[in-house]
Amino acid sequence: MSNIKEIKNRIKSVQDTRKITNAMYLISSTKLQKAKKSFEATRPYFDAVSHEIKRIFRIDENVQSRYFYPKGVIEDLEGTYGYLVITADKGLAGAYNQNVIKEAVRMLSEHEDNMLFVVGECGRNYFVSHDIPIEQSFRYSSQNPTLYRAREITSALLDKYDKGEITKMYVIFTDYHNSYSEAAEVMRLLPFHKADFNIAPPVWEKKVRVPFKFMPNLTEVLDNTIESYVLGIVYGALVDSFVSEQSARMNAMDSANKSAQEILDNLRIQYNHTRQSMITQEITEVSAGAKAMKRKKEKKALERQKELIRMLQERNDS
Repeated sequence: MSNIKEIKNRIKSVQDTRKITNAMYLISSTKLQKAKKSFEATRPYFDAVSHEIKRIFRIDENVQSRYFYPKGVIEDLEGTYGYLVITADKGLAGAYNQNVIKEAVRMLSEHEDNMLFVVGECGRNYFVSHDIPIEQSFRYSSQNPTLYRAREITSALLDKYDKGEITKMYVIFTDYHNSYSEAAEVMRLLPFHKADFNIAPPVWEKKVRVPFKFMPNLTEVLDNTIESYVLGIVYGALVDSFVSEQSARMNAMDSANKSAQEILDNLRIQYNHTRQSMITQEITEVSAGAKAMKRKKEKKALERQKELIRMLQERNDS
């Protein structure tokens, strides 16, 4: 009976676990849809900002800005490189956190002078436990990506860049492709290439008939616009990572649900086999007991019959 009880307890435990994983799956699904809608609602603004930057370069392609590579410089810049690493605050999301951290470690190993900015407790705990210095940790930003928190992060990064403490900035995050495909991405955040914005105007753009006037000057306007553009990139990376996290957690919980169902099926088969074996054993014991009782009765009847015969023989002899 103890074996049956253990199996029943194990079945109940797996069922309780499956309830939790199923609830986490549904929660992640809801958060994913909400994050997608939030990002789609702000996308038109940042698309417009990008369009205005392109328009500025079409007006004056020689305009200079501290947020762009100096003329003649392509990639290599000396100085400190900054890395914004976006992870989650929680686990149970498959290889989501590990992939980002692995990519971050690879980037840190390629350059000696680095400055690390971390979003998410998983990344912070990893770097702290491995004695990798963190310049600034942004807490509670990965679970609820908002423009306010993205602006706070962007302000800290731009402040370091404007002071010259950072010469190049990267953002390392998880790019969401679809429900079954996420990959850790490394995007150069600063400085930009002018070629990134050197495209022909769209068909719907109206031709400029009267020259624009830029106050106080074209460089200041470009710098202010770039700050909004960087904000859009950071916010997009936060939302993209958050969506990828929820998708990874959904897949992990879905796999956990399937595994739990397989375990339950095996346990039920084991339970039925054990129960059937116990029933068979009980039937065998009852049958054996009945046969023993029958043999005992037959033996007593035979002994009584012999006793009667003996008594009759003694009477006859007397």
